[in-house]
Amino acid sequence: MIAEKIDLKKIAADYKNKVLPIKRRVIICAGTGCVANGALEIHDALVKEVENRKLNVVVDLDKHDCGTSDVFVSKSGCQGFCQAGPLVTVEPEGYLYVHVKVDDVKEIVDETLVNNRLVERLVYREPGTDIKHARTSEIPFYAKQNRFVLGQCGFLDPESIDEYIANEGYWAAEKAYASMTPENICQVVFDSGLRGRGGGGFSTGRKWQFALAQDNDKKYVICNGDEGDPGAFMDRSLMEGNPHRVIEGIIIAARAIGADEAFIYVRTEYPLAVKRIRKAVCDAESYGILGKDIFGSGYNIKCNVMEGAGAFVCGEETALIASIEGKRGMPMPKPPFPAQKGLLGKPTVINNVETLATVPLIISKGKDAFRKLGTEKSPGTKTFALTGYVANTGLIEVPFGTTLRKIIFDIGGGVTDKLGNIIENGFKAVQIGGPSGGCLTEEHLDLQLDFDSAKSIGAMIGSGGLVVMNKETCMVQVAHFFMRFTQKESCGKCVPCREGTKQMLNLLDDVQQGKANAATLDLLQDLAGAVSKGSLCGLGKTAPNPIFSTLKYFRKEYEAHVLHGHCPAGKCKAFALPEILAELCKGCTACKRKCPVGAISGEKGKPHKIDADKCIKCGSCVAACKFSAIIGI
Repeated sequence: MIAEKIDLKKIAADYKNKVLPIKRRVIICAGTGCVANGALEIHDALVKEVENRKLNVVVDLDKHDCGTSDVFVSKSGCQGFCQAGPLVTVEPEGYLYVHVKVDDVKEIVDETLVNNRLVERLVYREPGTDIKHARTSEIPFYAKQNRFVLGQCGFLDPESIDEYIANEGYWAAEKAYASMTPENICQVVFDSGLRGRGGGGFSTGRKWQFALAQDNDKKYVICNGDEGDPGAFMDRSLMEGNPHRVIEGIIIAARAIGADEAFIYVRTEYPLAVKRIRKAVCDAESYGILGKDIFGSGYNIKCNVMEGAGAFVCGEETALIASIEGKRGMPMPKPPFPAQKGLLGKPTVINNVETLATVPLIISKGKDAFRKLGTEKSPGTKTFALTGYVANTGLIEVPFGTTLRKIIFDIGGGVTDKLGNIIENGFKAVQIGGPSGGCLTEEHLDLQLDFDSAKSIGAMIGSGGLVVMNKETCMVQVAHFFMRFTQKESCGKCVPCREGTKQMLNLLDDVQQGKANAATLDLLQDLAGAVSKGSLCGLGKTAPNPIFSTLKYFRKEYEAHVLHGHCPAGKCKAFALPEILAELCKGCTACKRKCPVGAISGEKGKPHKIDADKCIKCGSCVAACKFSAIIGI
């Protein structure tokens, strides 16, 4: 029996009728970063202060009677501008207050909500200038992006299915079931040029067509939310900020391949994303959008949420499938591909969070609108987690083809030192694509980023991590950091990855500790090539990428360590020059008395000095100093 069809437009109209009489809306960013800095306390304090001022405040529209209200206080997912959080937005003025604290709440209520005045001290100021911007639309960090997929993140209440529907949510899914065939959906997605945003860049439409062609009565869709790259938080933010968009993408994918069951695989380190995804699934089931006879179409889809243990290798398709099946997450040789034989031996489509969140927009806006963004071979936009030595860290979204220069200097606000001060000509490199990616340098600042251009220079877009490094960064340390991560995350199944990553890490240790010679670098290069060619899965095949890229673009830095016993960045302890910090030295002479080679000089009561040429780094002076004034030993 066909159930009564859900009326999405009526739900949307009812929601808008509730919101219409409300004079103002205050949105508190409740993404993980802002929550960690006190956003929930700010939310509660704001509600309390508004009530104290005798204003009519709304915090739950489900219990709102549609009467005129003064203030609607809500939470959003990540608004992207993590560097400036916690963030508070006031509508309809569009004011954005940054670095908000609980102590600022009373002034926001008094000045803005009661007296209609801007709290100027809380607005954004461009780094190193006196230029201030009161509204999101004016801030370069936002103004120079194209927030296509992230457009609703930071505005919608992620725990309100009604608000999602009111913003045309699930309309594309309904269209897919009501007026499109599976073949038609696959073709539209294929023609759009959408490529997987998880790192591989494979055609999403082509993958779906492979799965659709399989003659099997049971098929699965898996949403890969096992985002494990250091410094990456794109998928987490989408799941936290717009979980219904992700679910809608899953529903459309299920229709496209003929699946009736889906899994959303989220790493357990993302508790907020897990919580909001679970709630979104429950709400969608209660509305008949998931479950039996969805949209009155006669089709069923069951959606399961599974928490992964946080193994980086489970980002690989076959390892993720093994984990869902209750096995140890280890990759399997391909073919057969998951689209042919995946979960429990059935045809399975696996897409990452961002890919699936893009699908509803393609169905609703059309493939041509999507292709207007990006490049010919990499259409659309890409989200990046911009971190490191850059003024404006956070989550950004730009069309493919955008240059690093625009991302780092226009959106990111420029390169900083360790204290956060803007430094001219301070850019050294950016690690793109996480531990599987590579380093891009000054010569790549004007490279148009897309899947193919990155691959052409030995890097990869990956899932979208961008770690900016300044000229104080040691590139050997960078390679060591990513190699240590990859070595720990290796599942150990194949010898090239299990043993090769361990030996590459040992060689990098030798370089950092002054134990290497010229032959070490050649051995490191050869070993990296062997691991890349011989490893079973993508983790091992791409593990050497940071070594390849740093050796290619910063070989002189490696040679300085190996041939000259010097770390140009002054970061490697083995090459650090011994020094007594004058501001900490009390002139007690304890170090001078203990030095066996007479390398320390100075008068009693005045800062001492170390002769680096005489010092043998025995550590006697460090043990004798009670003021921690000696470094480099």
